[in-house]
Amino acid sequence: MTDDATLSLHEVAADWLMRVREAPGDAALARALAQWLEERDEHRRAYARVEHSWQLMAALAPAPAEPRADERQDAADSRVVSFPRRLWRPLAIGAALAAGLAAFLAFPALLLLLEADYRTGTGARQALALEDGSRIELGADSAVAVDLSGSARVVRLLAGEAFFDVRPDPARPFVVDAGGVDVTVLGTRFNVRLTSTDAGVELAEGAVSLDYPGHGQAHARLVPGESARVDLRTGALEKGEIAVDDIAVWREGRLFVQDATIAAVVEQLQRYHRAWITVPDGTLAQQRVTGLYDLTDPDRALRALVEPHGGRMREISPYMRVLSRF
Repeated sequence: MTDDATLSLHEVAADWLMRVREAPGDAALARALAQWLEERDEHRRAYARVEHSWQLMAALAPAPAEPRADERQDAADSRVVSFPRRLWRPLAIGAALAAGLAAFLAFPALLLLLEADYRTGTGARQALALEDGSRIELGADSAVAVDLSGSARVVRLLAGEAFFDVRPDPARPFVVDAGGVDVTVLGTRFNVRLTSTDAGVELAEGAVSLDYPGHGQAHARLVPGESARVDLRTGALEKGEIAVDDIAVWREGRLFVQDATIAAVVEQLQRYHRAWITVPDGTLAQQRVTGLYDLTDPDRALRALVEPHGGRMREISPYMRVLSRF
């Protein structure tokens, strides 16, 4: 336990972040952090700034049941690389120093930790078998909360991305809530992605309906090979087409994007990169791209993303990447 009196407020917040990441299943530690955050507004602001600077969400969820033989390779792919404890303090203090420059607050990872039933870390994925026979494949740095107890089966996508293979049950619809956007199915296979600005759905098999309550124009029905994206701020909905083979290719270590901004692609790549990625060049950030990127080598993906637009990736340190045209 760190003596708070010997550290600055941001260093104390960084120390809390370090300890939560090292012991994600420690309920007593989570309660202690919640109590510390409640003590003063300054505590909450310091923790949020450190968290934003570090750009790592808190720890992994419980492991799924023992995989079948044909899933063992996937399980091997989802192993998480951790830094030794001796490296955490300098990294955490570095985050604390960077936090002093942060001008806005981030959504605290503690809330996600308390809400999520399952979550993955940076670059990891997890296969889940639900009680109703449905399956979820959870992408990197993603989280879900699952409730199968009611008349409808409800999964909330709290962060990131997931591919669903739903067992049909006409009496109990399956609903995925992604940032308030409801995707309702009976039995089908589809991908759902949640970012800071929008929710997207890509349908591989079956049929789904999509609604954003309170936004009348945000309603659509999809057939296989169709996609939809909902702007969470305005409720605007865009439909498109996608080859079924391109849906959820993140499960094969690739990222397919179609007419997306570089900023939006960077947000997705961030879930596979342990360094903090920033694009201070607003013009570069808004360039639109279509392409296929290698998630197994995030630095290579970043270079491929920006170089066609005159950009460069600069490795400032092992923990920071900057994309710019200069």
